[in-house]
Amino acid sequence: MKRVLAAVAVMVWAASFARAEDVPACVAPAYLLATESTLPKVAAAVQGDKRLNILVIGSGSSALAGSDGVAASYPARLEAALRERLPGVAVMVRTELRPKKLASEVAEGFSALLAKWPQEQKPALVIWQTGTVDAMRAIDPDDFRTALEAGVTTLQKAGTDALMMNLQYNPRMETMLSVSPYNDTIRVVAQEFEIPMFDRFAIMRHWNEAGDFDLFGPVHGLGMAKRVHDCIGRALATQIIEAARINPAELRIQR
Repeated sequence: MKRVLAAVAVMVWAASFARAEDVPACVAPAYLLATESTLPKVAAAVQGDKRLNILVIGSGSSALAGSDGVAASYPARLEAALRERLPGVAVMVRTELRPKKLASEVAEGFSALLAKWPQEQKPALVIWQTGTVDAMRAIDPDDFRTALEAGVTTLQKAGTDALMMNLQYNPRMETMLSVSPYNDTIRVVAQEFEIPMFDRFAIMRHWNEAGDFDLFGPVHGLGMAKRVHDCIGRALATQIIEAARINPAELRIQR
């Protein structure tokens, strides 16, 4: 099992670093970002005191190596994209990494995690990136669903919006892991609680098939990984703005 997990981890990172020399278009199709669920806390924060705090709870794929890894990771790129598109709004995106933790283990810590922030810094939105570790350890999908439901319930009781993010796409990983049950479960729970889901898996697969990135290629360095994270950050910003029903043009008029 350890060898399988190690092999999968290498494949994920290898795919992320492929074709570093190419500059991708990486446009996420509108249908993959569309959601009927809304983010009322985000809308209130933007339209009220013009301060938007977001917390990303993720695993190793939320971060990047290197001296500029933090600034190049998708949470940082999300923050930059939101600041650019929401003029006059003070945007802060924080990241809490829970590497190698199951969804159940992460969910158990939500209450304590949210309680540590002062009221003025409490997040209006929590983005929960999950599924990879559970898939690697072949956790029963029903147990995975129970963990997700418990976690989202905790977040909503704490008064924050929630957004689910599924696994990242890797064509090699699909040959070793059964990822569909976990992606499907995340989607079902998001629908159950009427919260948005960022379909990272389908979006990255689209980019791979469109030729924006070669996620099956050999390792070439950190360049492509940074561009993938930048693309994810910008696509995520689009979904958040649309789910919150925010019109950036109105914010520019109000300034």
